[in-house]
Amino acid sequence: IKKLIILIYFYLMVAKAKDELEQELVDKEAEKDRYLAEKAPPLQTSGMSFAELQELCQELHAKIDVVDEERYDIEAKVLHNTREIKDLNIKVLDLRGKFKRPTLRRVRVSADVSMDLRANLKSVKKEDTEKEKTVEVSDWRKNVEAMSGMEGRKKMFDAAQ
Repeated sequence: IKKLIILIYFYLMVAKAKDELEQELVDKEAEKDRYLAEKAPPLQTSGMSFAELQELCQELHAKIDVVDEERYDIEAKVLHNTREIKDLNIKVLDLRGKFKRPTLRRVRVSADVSMDLRANLKSVKKEDTEKEKTVEVSDWRKNVEAMSGMEGRKKMFDAAQ
């Protein structure tokens, strides 16, 4: 019975997805028709003189040139982004290859081994870490002024020896 319910539910999901896909295709077609009607209205060439037709052709050619330039720019951007995506994918694959995780194996814990792992760790003295933290901080401007010029270079040379 559970399998039958799951199959019915799955069938209903597929039917719903099919309906939504068909509706999306209809919406896309309607949007395409609306866009074309807005951007490319039908031409009324009847009753036009030869000069008017030539002017209309020149306007259409100018519009075509603008659209071609935009298309070329968009194609260049797409090509650039595609290359960038490929490079990033290669970097990701390289990083995955570098940091391979080792296969983990099961380890049995015997009764002899004590589970007190903290006792086996090294202890760190707090005094050592505090001594490392207290680093002398001085005004960097004084240091720069003292080292500028020939005297500063002489000091650096003397300090190196």
